[in-house]
Amino acid sequence: MKKRFAYILPLLALLAASCKKDNYDPPQARLHGRLVYQGQGIPVEYNQVPFQLYQFGFGKVGPVSNTTFTQEGTFSVLLFEGDYKLTVPNGQGPFLWKKLPDGRPDSIAIKISGDQQLDLEVTPFYMIRNVNMSAASGKVTATFALEKIVNGADGKNVERVNLYINKTAFVSSGGDYSIASSQKNAGAITDPASVSMEVTVPALVPAQSYIFARVGLKLQGVEDMIFSPVTKINL
Repeated sequence: MKKRFAYILPLLALLAASCKKDNYDPPQARLHGRLVYQGQGIPVEYNQVPFQLYQFGFGKVGPVSNTTFTQEGTFSVLLFEGDYKLTVPNGQGPFLWKKLPDGRPDSIAIKISGDQQLDLEVTPFYMIRNVNMSAASGKVTATFALEKIVNGADGKNVERVNLYINKTAFVSSGGDYSIASSQKNAGAITDPASVSMEVTVPALVPAQSYIFARVGLKLQGVEDMIFSPVTKINL
């Protein structure tokens, strides 16, 4: 019996020490912000455009945070205090992110000490301007303008525009984020400065007196769409 205690006591001490070592306070510094272009927010598709955070000095090769922007183009993460860098991987987002001379995505150095707001300035290929939405006779109508921001070798052409509606404020293509949509291909857009679309509102079960809508723009050779802000429309 004494021999058993002789083995058990050191084991308990080791387990207690291990628990104490792992019992760190969780990260409490909040880093938050949004994608912007000249002060205007850049809405994107929910859970589709990623960004990465790396922390210096811990020998970790991969990102300590690999998450996505919200549909409003905002982000919020809890971090330990310290030095980080933030980047958007190549080929992600409906915008240009700065690159290093060797083609790798550039990064932003961040020193976390308490809560901090950081807006990320990007250059979208296009912007959706002057959006106006209304409902009448069971249809939602949207009028808007498409403004090309990036020209030259990096410029992109319009592939299509979509008008999405949903019962909730989460609005984009497919799944739980759209109850109906309409599409207009590039060839049907005669004047990018004045585009009009409409979509029929289906029967809402259970019934409600409003829906949410927004316009999405798909560009040739760009995976992610850029969107207009979500609009609540009374029916």
